[in-house]
Amino acid sequence: MHDRLAAIRRVIDQGPYTDDWASLARYETPAWYQNLKFGIFIHWGVFSVPAFANEWYSRNMYVQGSPEYEHHIATYGPHRDFGYKDFIPLFRAERFDPEAWAELFARARARYVMPVAEHHDGFQMYRSALSHWNAYEMGPRRDVLGEIHSACRSRGLVCGASSHRVEHYWFMGMGKRFDSDIRDPVPRDSLYWPSVTEPEPFDMQSIDPEGLTPSEEFLEDWLLRTCELIDRYRPRILYFDWWIQHKAVRPWLQKLAAYYYNQAAARGETVVINYKHDAFPFGCAVPDVERGQFADMKPYFWQTDTAIAYNSWCWTEGNSFKPAEDLVRDLVDIVSKNGTFLLNVGPKPDGTISDPDRAVLEAIGDWMAANGEAIRDTRPWKIYGEGPTRFREGHFTDGERKGFTHQDVRYTRKGDCLYAVALAPSPDGVYTFPALGTDSPHFRGVIRETVCLDTDAPVAVARDGEGLHLRIPVRDGAMPVAFRIRVG
Repeated sequence: MHDRLAAIRRVIDQGPYTDDWASLARYETPAWYQNLKFGIFIHWGVFSVPAFANEWYSRNMYVQGSPEYEHHIATYGPHRDFGYKDFIPLFRAERFDPEAWAELFARARARYVMPVAEHHDGFQMYRSALSHWNAYEMGPRRDVLGEIHSACRSRGLVCGASSHRVEHYWFMGMGKRFDSDIRDPVPRDSLYWPSVTEPEPFDMQSIDPEGLTPSEEFLEDWLLRTCELIDRYRPRILYFDWWIQHKAVRPWLQKLAAYYYNQAAARGETVVINYKHDAFPFGCAVPDVERGQFADMKPYFWQTDTAIAYNSWCWTEGNSFKPAEDLVRDLVDIVSKNGTFLLNVGPKPDGTISDPDRAVLEAIGDWMAANGEAIRDTRPWKIYGEGPTRFREGHFTDGERKGFTHQDVRYTRKGDCLYAVALAPSPDGVYTFPALGTDSPHFRGVIRETVCLDTDAPVAVARDGEGLHLRIPVRDGAMPVAFRIRVG
C-alpha cells in the first residue's frame, strides 16, 4: 500500500493540478462531453441474483424486519448459513455477450456508457490486484468492465466507470447485530470488510453523521481502488454516488481528482467526474441529479441519471418500466436545459437484457434515428422552452409523470439551425412556438427553412405576433415532434 500511495503522490506533485480546491477549480468541462447528451448506465452484479426489491439487497437482507430480510430467510435460509457472499457462485453470467450489449446501446443512439465497476456490496466487476472478490476471479470469471469497454469503444461509444465503493464502509454492517455470516471476524481481505455498524439514528445524507466517520485505512483503500480503475481502464468519465460528500472524504477527493486530471493531461486527454449534492466545490467537476432534473436552464453543464425501471436500478422480478415516450421527453427537456441524460439498464444475472428494457432502448433509438440532430452536439438556446406544464425538480422526483403536452416546447441550437421540439403530438397537427413570433423579444431573425425531422411531408408555416405556427399531418403515437428551423 505504501508504494502505491507514493506513486499516486508523485503523479499529483507533477501537476498540472494539485490536490487543493483552488487548483481543481481551474477545471473546465470538456466540449466532447457536452456533445454526447445521451448515455447508458449499467447496474449489474451479485445483487442481480436474488433479483428482489432493488440493488440494495446486500444491505437490506441484513436489516432485521425488512422485506428483504424476511424474503431471504424464506428463500435461502438463515443468514448464518447463506449470506450475501454465497450468491457469488450463482452469479454465472453464462449468457453475457458484451458485443450484443454494445450493439443494443449503439442501436439506441447512446454515445457513452457507464458500467458500475463496484457497487456498495464491495464486489468488483473488473480485474483487480487489490482484492480477490472480483468478477475476474469469482462468479463469471470474466473482466466484465474491460469487456464492456472493448465492445463499446469499437462502436465509438465513450466509456466511463461508476464507483459506489465509499458507501461500503457501513453498507453491510447491520449484519453484526444478529447471528449472520457478517458477525464473523472481517479481515481486510474479506468481501465484508469493514462492515461498520450504523448508529441509530443514521442520517445517510449528512456530511458528518454523528458516530460514523470512515477510517483512514478505508479511505486509503478507496483511493487505491479508484486509481487502479483509472490506470487499468482509462475511463473518460468517473461517476461517484452520494456518500463521497462526507466531510472526512473531502481530502481524498482532492487527491483523486488531481490524480485523475493529471493522468489524463499526461495522455493529452480531458476527463469528467460526476458528483452529487455538494461533494465537490462548484466548478471542480460536473454535478449530477439522481432520478430527477432541473425545472430551469442552468448556466453550467450538468447530468441526470435515472433508470428505465421506476423501482430499481438492477433487474428484479417485479420491475415496473417507464414508457419510452416519457424518457424521450425527459431527454429533450434535460438537453434544452444544458444537461446530459444517463439512462440505466439492469441486466439479468445470466447476462441478458430483459425484453422490456430492450424495447424501451429500441424505441428511443428509433426516435433518435430520425430526430437525433436536435439532441446531439447541440447547445441551449436563449430560453430552454415554454408551455403550461410545471413539475417538481430535484433528486428522486422521477416517479411522478409530468404530463407534457404539445404546448410544451423545448429549444436547442446548432450552427444556423434552431430546433423546436413539441414534447407530445398535437391532436390537430398544429404546433405553435410563441418564442418565435413577430412580437417575441427572443427572436428577430429571418426564418429561411422549416422541416419536420421525422417526415418528408411539407410543413405549412405561418407567423404572427402570437408565435410561429407549423402544421403537419396528424400522427399517431406519443413521441415528441421535432422541427429544424434554419435561420438567417
